Amino acid sequence: MLSMILNAVQALAAFGAAFGAGIAAIAAGIGIGKIGSSAMEAIARQPEAAGDIRSSMIVIAALIEGVALFAVIVSALALFIQ
Repeated sequence: MLSMILNAVQALAAFGAAFGAGIAAIAAGIGIGKIGSSAMEAIARQPEAAGDIRSSMIVIAALIEGVALFAVIVSALALFIQ
């Protein structure tokens, strides 16, 4: 009986880790898409500020990628550390 419960807990942990990694990837994709679209709209409105807008967009996209990578690593740790 105990082994069945432990197997169920491990299966739920695997599902939770995969779900967390998937949500992190989806959220990062949505965030970077919104940044890209806003930056392109801003460049279209003020072409003379394209360099500043582009550099800010790259920094913010890198920060979002870092948070997404951190979330995926936490999900992997939740899977392997029990």
